[in-house]
Amino acid sequence: MLKDITLGQYYQTESVIHRLDPRVKLLGTILYFVSLFLFNNPVGYAIATIFLATVIIMSRVPFSFMIRGMRTIVILMLITVLINLFVTQGDVVLSFWKLKITKQGIILAVQLALRITLLIIGSSIMTLTTTPNHLTDGLEKGLRFLKVIKVPVHEIAMMMSISLRFIPILLEETDRIMKAQLARGADLESGNLFKRIKAMVPILVPLFISAFRRAGDLANAMEARCYHGGEGRTKMKPLKYKSRDAIAYLILAAYMVVSIYLGRLSLFKIM
Repeated sequence: MLKDITLGQYYQTESVIHRLDPRVKLLGTILYFVSLFLFNNPVGYAIATIFLATVIIMSRVPFSFMIRGMRTIVILMLITVLINLFVTQGDVVLSFWKLKITKQGIILAVQLALRITLLIIGSSIMTLTTTPNHLTDGLEKGLRFLKVIKVPVHEIAMMMSISLRFIPILLEETDRIMKAQLARGADLESGNLFKRIKAMVPILVPLFISAFRRAGDLANAMEARCYHGGEGRTKMKPLKYKSRDAIAYLILAAYMVVSIYLGRLSLFKIM
């Protein structure tokens, strides 16, 4: 289960998406998220799916690897879908006991499932095609206008980069601790909910100790190298826009125009 989490992982390959400026990918991801809430019709969802599928093909990241991250949120998605399926009021389609399934509930549940799936896969593309260093540089340079109001952009970007970098490390550490506890005879799967929670204590305690130790070692290493924030620091490979980035911005602008138009379109509306 832990190996199915793809957040923070980078997939090394050669593609157009990998070569794009990280600022383009950050803005593109945000705009794609926004677009999913602009329309309410099947044509809009079809265009969003086709757009995402095209980006996946261009990224050359195996689709099987990309959807691995979906397995960890299946239960959460099912709970959300079921709640909306039975709670939404409207035209009753099926009724049993005290539960009623309505037409509006089915439509809303399908919409939520589609949006969550597209959101997760869309965010995975950004992390799988962008290294943490490039992501930090893109975030810092893209938000540098906030320095006018004294927002510590470099520090925020650095924290984000360190967090993404530590996710795979902590997952690997958790897997190692679990295997060590199972080898000592620990039972992590049987029993009721409270027993399972109690069984997680021998895993969480050494995991937190390891995480704090790693954080302390990193802080000491940064202090030993006289790290004092982003003031006066230079980049070995400064970010520069290229022609492919301009083309990507034009494609994003066209996609957003279509999404806004579909959001205003009353024809083909689901509800």
